[in-house]
Amino acid sequence: MKSVTVSIDVPQTPEQVYDFLDVMAHHERFTNHYLTDYRYSGPDRGVGSRATVTVALGGTKTDVSIEVVEADAPRRIVERNVSAGGRRLAHGTYAIEPLPTGGSHISFTYAWVRAPLADRLLAAAVRATMRRANRTVMQRLAAELARHVSTTDS
Repeated sequence: MKSVTVSIDVPQTPEQVYDFLDVMAHHERFTNHYLTDYRYSGPDRGVGSRATVTVALGGTKTDVSIEVVEADAPRRIVERNVSAGGRRLAHGTYAIEPLPTGGSHISFTYAWVRAPLADRLLAAAVRATMRRANRTVMQRLAAELARHVSTTDS
């Protein structure tokens, strides 16, 4: 299946964005519109930090295990996602780039490595649902970054 990428520009620096995204527990703040019941394990941040969440999307619910497998401060964080009893394997990648005028360009790419037959048969609908959900994620991330950075700067 083709990957899905969404992005947003924010006024925070790449270092500020990375510092926020690097903490797994912060993700709950901007993804809890479709990812719920977060259960954390491993370190709080960086490679090896993990969460198991319940995904409610497209009329279905399933548990997903998310683990940070790569971290390159302040540019990139890669998460491995496993669900559907191991039949679905994907990577979610946050890429953070400085903007020439200040701030950061954040993109998130969800790329399927392996997908169940139902996902493949309904690929266009699955991708559209993921794109919509993750556009909302980006908007909510921007709002959370504004709140987080303003409280840590004061």
